[in-house]
Amino acid sequence: MIRKAFRMELCPGMADEYRRRHEALWPEMRDMIHAHGGRNYSIFLDPDTNVLYGYIELEDEAKWAASADTAICRKWWDYMAPLMAVNPDNSPVTHDLQSVFHLD
Repeated sequence: MIRKAFRMELCPGMADEYRRRHEALWPEMRDMIHAHGGRNYSIFLDPDTNVLYGYIELEDEAKWAASADTAICRKWWDYMAPLMAVNPDNSPVTHDLQSVFHLD
């Protein structure tokens, strides 16, 4: 199992909508995440900075990377693009975080 953490940037004033959309996560998106080896996925918001912090546990980095090529992932990215900083393909701009401590 691979532990992955990353940060993203939410547009000002979009926290409630971001939360609402994730609370109503499409079943197809949930299934795709699981099918590509993602488990124990959490996203946290620092409301003072609009920075989102994501954490996910992966079976395999290559399997997870392939999720970006699915139609449902691309549809989700398009749906979420108005709320956050995105790349030209509407994927979220992400910055991987470095693990400095872990305790089971």
